[in-house]
Amino acid sequence: MTSKSFKKAVIAASATAVLSLPLFMGSLHTTTALAAGAKVAPAKVPANVATPAKQMTTPKNVVLFIGDGMGEASRNAIRYATVGKNGTLEMDNMPITGLVRTSSSDHLVTDSAAAATAIATGVKSYNGAIGVDPNKKPVTTIMELAKKAGMSTGVVTTSQVTDATGAAFGAHVENRSAQSDIAKQYIENSKIDVLLGGGEDFWYPKGTAGAHPDTPAEDPTEASKGTQGNLVDRAKQLGYNYVTNGTELKAAKNGKLLGLFANEEMFQAHNEVGNQYNPIVSLPDMTTKALDVLSQNKKGFFLLVEEEGTDEMAHDNNAELTIKAGQQLDKAVKVAKDYAKKHPDTLVLVTADHETGGMVIEGPDDEDESGDGMSKEDGPFTVAGSEEQFYIDWTTEGHSAVDVALTAMGPGSQQFAGNYQNTAIHDKLVKLLKLK
Repeated sequence: MTSKSFKKAVIAASATAVLSLPLFMGSLHTTTALAAGAKVAPAKVPANVATPAKQMTTPKNVVLFIGDGMGEASRNAIRYATVGKNGTLEMDNMPITGLVRTSSSDHLVTDSAAAATAIATGVKSYNGAIGVDPNKKPVTTIMELAKKAGMSTGVVTTSQVTDATGAAFGAHVENRSAQSDIAKQYIENSKIDVLLGGGEDFWYPKGTAGAHPDTPAEDPTEASKGTQGNLVDRAKQLGYNYVTNGTELKAAKNGKLLGLFANEEMFQAHNEVGNQYNPIVSLPDMTTKALDVLSQNKKGFFLLVEEEGTDEMAHDNNAELTIKAGQQLDKAVKVAKDYAKKHPDTLVLVTADHETGGMVIEGPDDEDESGDGMSKEDGPFTVAGSEEQFYIDWTTEGHSAVDVALTAMGPGSQQFAGNYQNTAIHDKLVKLLKLK
């Protein structure tokens, strides 16, 4: 918990104590009077004191945001660059803060597959696992439980919709690379209602290009490579409305929705052309549409929203685009928070699966930034609203084992305070949603 959050907690606790004082004094007066044999009218509860009956503790809807690879330093860098030292991001301007432990069953440092599987199923598994336990046996996911309870479900991401994070919520495969198998399970087994992101290549067989041409100039390695036939046609047969760009997405009617907006990720990373964060449909726009569609279900919904750029750009030690991706995530969080304000039965959570890059934020230092080969320096970046600057020091191109932050608002959000294993996110949500 940050010092600012600690101060808020102290203030909140003090306010609660003050508001409770009239109730305590009333009870004391009543007890004394009864001991003397007098008849005493029940004490009146002050109008500004919430009673348990008025507190909403069970959410109807859940929106879970995962900033892939977004450690606390990433959140801080995004904040400094966006709103400055004294500002607050949408993802941090939430009343509850927790810390989440991220290790997998077989490694101290997790990958996205094992981390997402832990969050989705409540079971720690090996790196690369999607919805299966260490013995490679399928484990029911919270999204599948939600669907069984009559809720609608959705996955929104700037990665392939079949990439590890989303996959762990709606599929069961031994290896995260089986993305066509994951796509098939999405539409035939878990029957996720809304799927929006990239990854068209895994929905069409080799030699069958979709709306996004094979071997594009920005990355000639991208081409259809599906192993389960034409899954776009299969999705249409199963009642999905298929869209491929922002105009089609905006015009799409309510009902099952499949949107594939790129061959692979919705940006370019790890290629010779150079990194670019340039989704043709933004994460906030995809989130808006998903909420519009899923909210038609009176029994509620479970929506997973992932920003992949915060991970991929950190793998390339590209702080500029890591921050840019994080800013889009924060805008998507605002979309969900605005929805929750109008629908107070909505629980909003923002966390990460793990940290990527071993990011450290430093101030200007001519000696440290001199290129001594000891670490990768990135910057300078301007602190918003000031003339100050900061640098990013990368210590790895892989993942790290540090805890990641979780922030929450809405009914039941207080359950997510503290420090706990990533599997506890699943357990807490199952209990709150009464899915077992």
